[in-house]
Amino acid sequence: MVANNAEFTRGDGNKGTLKFEIPVEAHAAAIDAAFNKVKGTLNVPGFRKGKMPKQMFISRFGEESLYEDALNFALQEAYPAAIEATAITPVNQPQIGVESLEKGQPWVITAEVEVAPEIELGEYKGVKVAKQETEVSDADVDAEIETLRQGQAELVLVEDQAAANGDTVVIDFDGSIDGDHFEGGKGENFSLELGSGQFIPGFEEQLVGHKAEESVDVKVTFPEDYQASDLAGKEALFETIIHEVKVKEVPELDDEFAKDVDEEVASLDELKAKTKDRLNADKAEQAKEAKEDEAVSAAVDNAKVVGDEIPNAMIEEDVHRQMNSFFASMQNQGVSPEMYSQITGQTTEDIHHQYEEGAQKRVKTNLVLEAIVKAEGIKPAQAEIDAEVKTLADEYGMDEDGVRNALSEDMLAHDIAIKQVVELIVDSAVEA
Repeated sequence: MVANNAEFTRGDGNKGTLKFEIPVEAHAAAIDAAFNKVKGTLNVPGFRKGKMPKQMFISRFGEESLYEDALNFALQEAYPAAIEATAITPVNQPQIGVESLEKGQPWVITAEVEVAPEIELGEYKGVKVAKQETEVSDADVDAEIETLRQGQAELVLVEDQAAANGDTVVIDFDGSIDGDHFEGGKGENFSLELGSGQFIPGFEEQLVGHKAEESVDVKVTFPEDYQASDLAGKEALFETIIHEVKVKEVPELDDEFAKDVDEEVASLDELKAKTKDRLNADKAEQAKEAKEDEAVSAAVDNAKVVGDEIPNAMIEEDVHRQMNSFFASMQNQGVSPEMYSQITGQTTEDIHHQYEEGAQKRVKTNLVLEAIVKAEGIKPAQAEIDAEVKTLADEYGMDEDGVRNALSEDMLAHDIAIKQVVELIVDSAVEA
């Protein structure tokens, strides 16, 4: 089905009116579909339910009685055809209006829509970016080895030794404010690494210098911005008993340590060499990502949204897409949205606000990249689409038909074109 004489008239901002005609030759199929929908509900004397002939229905009720349903069927093809003919990108559901449903004449339809804003491109080739540091120093390697060494540390129980920063103490504690104990202020056999910042400021410091079996009255003041508003800014006393003091013992930095960390190496020197290779690869990848982010960001900043306004519908769509992706990731880890809320104390509204923060930039970035695709006339070839299908099938362990069923060729072509635009921007960027 086609939509004839389609035209879009822009109004205020990004809103406008899409006007189009549904040709006469398309009416019959739409009316047949409408009749098939209603005939099953008809109870007419002399006919079994759903068996009344269409011509008799039209003689009795009139063809026009089917027009509302027929129009809904016709719009399923005619509205997308009108969008394609006018090359607009609606960002919300249309408000359909009817100018004419005259029998034997084209039906004239209007749709009030909000569309994606136009983009005025600025410089996107040859943008200047900072030169990224990719050299890995011996100090970087030593620091990484020390991290591995600390990861192999063991906690060893000590007696008659005062606790110091970095030690772990096992404690009981019971908090009160003006003699009244409060919810969440009590714990037993709690392992606390001193200096880790797990507890409110001032708590851990007061346990330094004390030994096992000592009792310590820890006096602290809850921060003014403490999440529990009934405790914020108040002074509290925690009666604390230290049951154990444990010190961290790290292994010697030798060949045996190296083999414990990585069974593929035979010496500390080999571990350092392998670590340097890994850090070089990591740093190169980080540099590549940083260059890409900076170059694309520059191209986006150089572009202008005509009218300086991104429709709120596009912002909301982006936020909900990000949230759906986040919750799907959590679900894959066995964490439902309700469980996540219980664990973190964050509501769905809180998460919505978090994703709102970057939504304007994300949406503008997509609009700019799509505008560059159009400006450069980028149209991925069928061979490129086929190669992308194969890549995705291998990555997700699917067969190629499964990928094609999940993603249309238009979607695949769009994603490939966006990747090619990013490559164009980055490859032409000038490091300074």
